[in-house]
Amino acid sequence: MPEIVHDDYEVSSEGAVRHWEIPYASLSDATPTPTNPAMVLGTAGLQLTGTILTIDANTSVAVIDFTSSMVYRHQLRTVSGYNVGVGENAWTAITIGLPVYYDNSASMPAGCYLSLCATNIAGAANPLFGWVVPANDTDVFPKAAGAAGNTWAQAVMQHGA
Repeated sequence: MPEIVHDDYEVSSEGAVRHWEIPYASLSDATPTPTNPAMVLGTAGLQLTGTILTIDANTSVAVIDFTSSMVYRHQLRTVSGYNVGVGENAWTAITIGLPVYYDNSASMPAGCYLSLCATNIAGAANPLFGWVVPANDTDVFPKAAGAAGNTWAQAVMQHGA
């Protein structure tokens, strides 16, 4: 039997944006909100992450941008360590180039899903979401860690798919 060359095999090209519909049930946050970070359920520390573009409550799917190197402004918590099962115990000032993680810890402020901590409050690995980048040429660094943590609106270059 001869091999068939398909004309519809390509789903996404190099350099192209990667916007995918993901069912709510496959997301860490089953009530997604546009402009927030998202994490697809999977192996701890290796989950796919991106930024929610739109949602469709009728079909319970969210369109998520998984494009590598896209920059979005997100709420970023300065937490860099936890007492497992208890709460935050260390904070780091935000500087350019720091890794940013999707953090689903229950102690995170409402609407904040990103931190500087590689593990969550339960001790499980957080997936890499991206890196701190300046939003513009007047963005000032470092941004204070705070004695009990701070949350900053921060530009983050996402790791993507």
